[in-house]
Amino acid sequence: MVVNNPYQAYKSNSVTTASPGELTLMLYNGCLKFIHQAKIAIENNQISERNTNIIKAENIISELMVTLNMDLEVSKNMMTLYDYMHRRLVEANVKNDIAILEEVEELVVEFRDTWKQLIQLNRQQQFKESSQV
Repeated sequence: MVVNNPYQAYKSNSVTTASPGELTLMLYNGCLKFIHQAKIAIENNQISERNTNIIKAENIISELMVTLNMDLEVSKNMMTLYDYMHRRLVEANVKNDIAILEEVEELVVEFRDTWKQLIQLNRQQQFKESSQV
């Protein structure tokens, strides 16, 4: 497969070489991007664009739900919040409601920021362990 667009090649390579933690971070960032685009679409009365972007955000939340390890207690709590976010996205789409999108956006930002901190802590731990060898 030949990719002529350097940005597309970089994007594709970054996904295929990312760790599972980095992929989750990309999902959070993608969800935020689509929520932002949906808010703009609502402001501009672009119903089709709103629908498309909210569905993309819903699909990302669904993917995050599927990847949870339900053997862990924290995953059960996360599942409840993901389910809530998904239902609110559906409601935002039906009601054409920016306030609901902003509520979900805040939750996704919290998840994303926490996840980013976990990745950094994990990297620091791996660095300490590798430097002790």
